[in-house]
Amino acid sequence: MPSDGLPGVVPGAPPTGDGPHTAAVRLTNAVGLHARPSVKLTRLAKAYASSVEFALDPAGPWTDAKSPVKVMRVKAAQGTVLHLRTAGPDADRALSAVVALIERRFDEEAEG
Repeated sequence: MPSDGLPGVVPGAPPTGDGPHTAAVRLTNAVGLHARPSVKLTRLAKAYASSVEFALDPAGPWTDAKSPVKVMRVKAAQGTVLHLRTAGPDADRALSAVVALIERRFDEEAEG
């Protein structure tokens, strides 16, 4: 557990209907949200019809997770908390999938 007591995932407000669904997740992978993790996040977000956005602060500004250029501009380091929000027909599944990807450290640290 991080020293500030923030667990890996902090649930947001209970979702209603198509959204918004929210969560906050700490980046624990070594490179944070750099090139490869950004591409993986973007590909996953594009797999859902719902909007997928993240911010470094719960008040924003919000970044469209489906835009590779916008995601890579953020360059969030290890230890940064990403605030996530999704809205749309599959918002709950999109949020769960993004949280899981981040918790799995973008499937990179188990490799080689």
